[in-house]
Amino acid sequence: MAGPVTAAARVAVIGGGPGGLYAAALLKRLDPRREVTLWERNAPDDTFGFGVVLSDETLGGVESADPAVYAALSREFVRWDDIDIVHRGTVLRSGGHGFAALGRHRLLAVLHARCRALGVTLRFRAEAPPAAELAGRHDLVIAADGVHSRTRHTHRDLFGPTLITHRCRYLWLAADFALDAFRFEIAETEHGIMQLHAYPYGPQASTVIVEMREEVWRRAGFDRCDERASAEQCGKYFADLLGDRPLRSNRSTWTAFRTVVNERWSHGHTVLIGDAAHTAHFSIGSGTKLAVEDALALAGHLQDAATVPDALAAYEAERRPAVESTQRAARASLEWFENLALHAGGPPRRFAFDLLTRSRRVTHDNLRLRDPRFVAGVEAEAGIPPGTPPMFTPFRLRGLTLRNRVVVSPMDMYSATDGTPGDFHLVHLGARALGGAGLVMTEMVCVSPQGRITPGCAGLYAPEHERAWRRITGFVHGRAPGTALGVQLGHSGRKGSTRLMWDGIDEPLPDGNWPLAAPSPLPYRPGVSQTPHSLTVPGLAAIRERFVRAAEAAARAGFDLLELHCAHGYLLSSFLSPLTNHREDAYGGSLEARLAYPLEVFDAVRAAWPADRPMTVRISATDWAPGGTTADDAVAIARAFAGHGADAIDVSTGQVVPDERPERGRSYQTPFADRIRHEVGVPVIAVGAISSWDDVNSLILAGRTDLCALARPHLYDPNWTLHAAADQGYEGPGAPWPVQYRAGSRKPPTGRRA
Repeated sequence: MAGPVTAAARVAVIGGGPGGLYAAALLKRLDPRREVTLWERNAPDDTFGFGVVLSDETLGGVESADPAVYAALSREFVRWDDIDIVHRGTVLRSGGHGFAALGRHRLLAVLHARCRALGVTLRFRAEAPPAAELAGRHDLVIAADGVHSRTRHTHRDLFGPTLITHRCRYLWLAADFALDAFRFEIAETEHGIMQLHAYPYGPQASTVIVEMREEVWRRAGFDRCDERASAEQCGKYFADLLGDRPLRSNRSTWTAFRTVVNERWSHGHTVLIGDAAHTAHFSIGSGTKLAVEDALALAGHLQDAATVPDALAAYEAERRPAVESTQRAARASLEWFENLALHAGGPPRRFAFDLLTRSRRVTHDNLRLRDPRFVAGVEAEAGIPPGTPPMFTPFRLRGLTLRNRVVVSPMDMYSATDGTPGDFHLVHLGARALGGAGLVMTEMVCVSPQGRITPGCAGLYAPEHERAWRRITGFVHGRAPGTALGVQLGHSGRKGSTRLMWDGIDEPLPDGNWPLAAPSPLPYRPGVSQTPHSLTVPGLAAIRERFVRAAEAAARAGFDLLELHCAHGYLLSSFLSPLTNHREDAYGGSLEARLAYPLEVFDAVRAAWPADRPMTVRISATDWAPGGTTADDAVAIARAFAGHGADAIDVSTGQVVPDERPERGRSYQTPFADRIRHEVGVPVIAVGAISSWDDVNSLILAGRTDLCALARPHLYDPNWTLHAAADQGYEGPGAPWPVQYRAGSRKPPTGRRA
């Protein structure tokens, strides 16, 4: 006797795109007793777009879940391995990538046939009843109704959507010939840069997407073109590829891409999949891929779970991390193309490498595995000696030459006594200097007792501090020759007089608090933090003099580089941000006025610091909060400091206000550094979630940064740089092992040998 129907005996599917159709087919296949009904407002043959790209990973899931669908799709696929990048007439090809695509019409036809064969009820040219109504008579409602989902909009209070409209317009077109590679091409026109993304999807058919910034689109007159005129005009801009072959459209309209994010993907027995739940820019793959993967996961959990709510919770728990990772990669790719003008001026091979690694999913190492000849060509163009990873090339800042591109990022240790660094600092900084980094930075060294964050913060405001630091610089220069040691000078501002990090970060001291100073009397955490007093002009002058004296002491102590800390909500940073600077005098108001005091301090310190030694500035490139510092502001701030003589800008973000909402992810702050480097023309240090030597090589070779600062990796492994060299088989001058450690310069074997 047959057992009970698995979870969701009656299923309603809203939307007949690939995600909805595949979910319907899978659910019916897994339990033929299910009643599955799908509504689609359009006719069966109606579709938008042309080709669909699917990954091998997605196809593997399809093959496992439904071999019949996989077999039908496999007969339709066009496969290829190469990517062509066209840059100012130069065509560069990179191989080994692996793609599979087919026509969207054919994909839908396969899924229609499979649904009918399994007994799914398909209702075309029929508007689905509202989700709430369907939920009243079905066990499960699957909203696969696309980026403009009516279900999501109607129940926005339940799903919590955020929709972001981006800065480019794009148009889906097709050409009646098959390319032999995925093709990226730019057209530098009198109106601005336009880009083409194209790939084959049939024996005589290719998808062609034309994209450009909104302002370029308007200057080119596309806002006044109908569908046919748009296709004709796009063909003219990319005539070198197309020749006399026309582009055709299919109800194609210019669209600005929208990123869709939802706080929740389900409510009750209604669930969002595909573009209704999330979108990812087409430049890293297909929305169809994500929708199909959603359908696979949802069907699997409905099969295994005891109840529908349990299945929906498990589905979201499985899919959300993967989708968020894809969306981060897509956002990086999208923003790279939005800012294409920044990158187009570089040499052709670096441009191609930058394009291929833009999403951070393709890296130097895996691209070298896919196409070693291509990567070797990029490295040769950059002047990198054969066998030398990019991270182990030297870099010059003023009179200082760093032997490699790795920086040990400043990390507060909260282990000083009355500002004096002790044995812990000697061992901590000495170990990392022996570990191979080109530049080792101290924690923020405070310029006065009142400028400390905690009682454990190091300082440079007393003679004993200078002597203690000289002991450390002497060790580094004597025992780790070739390693530079930098000092970061700062003042805590409104974020001072707090407990040690491990006793309660940003919590005021239980007793013994000292008065705080800031541009404006605004506590860091209202109701928790102490309220600072607003600095007067004489008070500003006194603190500026503290910075000068600390810089003079740092020079005498033997530091090789000085960094001025203008980030993370400390004193100088709080002058820069409109969220923390509400002054109405010459030091507040416009960005130019907010820059005035930090620039005064910079000029005074630069004058006191030896002329041959470099000086850098750390900034927060965004506050990650409405009304705060923006990426545009960061460019202006960097340009101002560079104009006053900063040798490099150390580009961090945030930590200015407690209610920030950072968009974290792998090397998530690097795009800010990349933009500053290209727009301002100043060397930059990238920092933030850079953890692997592969990331460092990728960022350096792509020209997104000049130096990479890593913090936590160096806490985990003081010898991170030397181990990176060993992992890559590098034994050159960029990573010399201390003579005492040379016997361990090769990675120990693992396992047992007979």
